[in-house]
Parts: sequence; structure tokens; C-alpha cells
Amino acid sequence: MHLIRGLQNLKEQPGCVLTVGNFDGIHEGHQKIIKALVTKANTLGVPSIVISFSVPPESFFGRPKARLSSFRDKHLFLESLGVEKHLLIRFNKDFSQMSAQSFVEDVLLAKLKMRCCFIGDDFRFGKDRQGDYSMLENMAKTCDFVAQKVNRVTVNGKRVSSSEIRELLRQGEFSMAEKLLGRPFAIEGRIMHGEKRGRTIGFPTINISIGRKLSPVLGVFAVLIELNKKTYHGVCNVGKRPTIGGEKTLLEVNIFDFDKNVYGEHAKVLFRHRIREEMKFESVQQLQSQIASDANIARRYFACQ
Repeated sequence: MHLIRGLQNLKEQPGCVLTVGNFDGIHEGHQKIIKALVTKANTLGVPSIVISFSVPPESFFGRPKARLSSFRDKHLFLESLGVEKHLLIRFNKDFSQMSAQSFVEDVLLAKLKMRCCFIGDDFRFGKDRQGDYSMLENMAKTCDFVAQKVNRVTVNGKRVSSSEIRELLRQGEFSMAEKLLGRPFAIEGRIMHGEKRGRTIGFPTINISIGRKLSPVLGVFAVLIELNKKTYHGVCNVGKRPTIGGEKTLLEVNIFDFDKNVYGEHAKVLFRHRIREEMKFESVQQLQSQIASDANIARRYFACQ
């Protein structure tokens, strides 16, 4: 899949089928849109394009949310769904002031030669969120393109949305979150060097950057770790480690019965069961005792699966 960073790097398009959005987590609702997009593009013989933003609009306007997926994860998942091009638009002050009509006329039609667009039934775009499906439908009558609305997806009575998934993850409802995502929630990345404090108290950890400023999960969890084509059990902490005065949110995993040098390797951590919130302890000894208890809970959880 070709990544296009910014409108300035767009080359002349032969026409396309496209969709626009944040696509955070690429949940079941997003997948429904993208699969329809790819099918239509193949039928018309034109590229399929997903447009997303370098900075989520809510973050630009001072309302940041915990991201369900890193940019890398999102990009790779779009590729796996068959998308040909991923256009990443820089969401800045100038772009935030663009009217919905100008976005359609100057970007989607003039630059991308849009022939068909797919959007969710609640999608809004343009300055002050003026644009929606009805606007696109009306413009399509005179601008020679087709607007396709994709209705919302529900699972067990819950509307599939990134906001709903964030709330489920916050509550530790990983089974339901998995149904809305269409796959287990996971954080993945390169294993990096940490402070190596864990090994001094009998619980060595691998450390992975969460790749975002706000994490959708915080606390202690039973996790699966996919590493070098093998799957391991472990216990994971996501947080700032208040007992030792930490300031940065880190993901640390103690892999059970594991003693290998894996720095620099890529690992995927799948969250299966929430054990507790992160806590501040009066001493390292209390922390050590609690980690042992957490590990036992995680081992018992996996023994019952």
C-alpha cells in the first residue's frame, strides 16, 4: 500500500473510490466501510484510497483521546484489507478552517478525481462539522460522483464505535471489546531497554513503547505475548510506576518461565484479563509481594482457559 504524506505529495489521480475518517482501531464498523470501498474500487478499476489525519481533529482542538491503535498498526491493517493508497492529511489551523464544500470540491474532486465515496451514517467533516452524508448526496447530483452511506454496525445491542471500545477497555471488558474490534485488543512494538529494576526483585520485564501519549488501558493485566512466532503467558503493567516515582507511561511485561535476550525484537501484547488498578506502595518489598500475587492470578486465569 502506498502512503502519501500530505496533499502536496499527491500526483494526478485517474479517479478513485475513497473514504475519510480517523479509523482509530479499525473496528468492525470501519472494516465494513473499507471492505465495501475496496470491492467498489476493484469493480470500477480505480484505486481505493483511505484518507486519515496526522493529528486526530479532537486532539488538535484540545480534546485528546486515548488512541486504540498506533499509526503503524492502522496503516498495516488498512493494507491487509486491500486498500491501495493511504493519504495522510496534516490537520492544522489552515485545514481546520476549510469548509465542507471546499474540501469536497478542491480536494476530493479536483485533486483526487473521486468517483465514489463511502462514509458512515454519523460522519461529519469540514469547518464546524458542517458536512455530512446529506450534503454529499446533494452534491453528487451535480458533481458526477456517487455517495454511499454505510449504516452503523451493532454487536449484542452495542453500537460499534471507537468511544464505546475505549470505555470497554477502561472497564476491563476485553471479551466485548474484542467483539466490537473484530480481534483481541493488543499493543505491539519493539522491545527496548528499560531501567532493569524488575530483575532486581525477581520479575524481569520486557518493555515496549505504547506509541501514544494517552493509553486506552492502565493497570495490571494477564496478557498473551506473541514473540518470534511463539505465544507466551505473562503479567503486564501499564502505567507510570508511582512506587518508584515514574513520570512516563510504560508497558512492562513479565513473561512467565522465560529467560532470553530479546531486545530489539518485535512483540505483540494481547490483553486478556484485568487484575487491578496501578497502585503506589510504601516500599519495594510491598510491590514485590503484590507482583507475585498478580502473577499467580494471571497463571490461574490462563489455567482455566
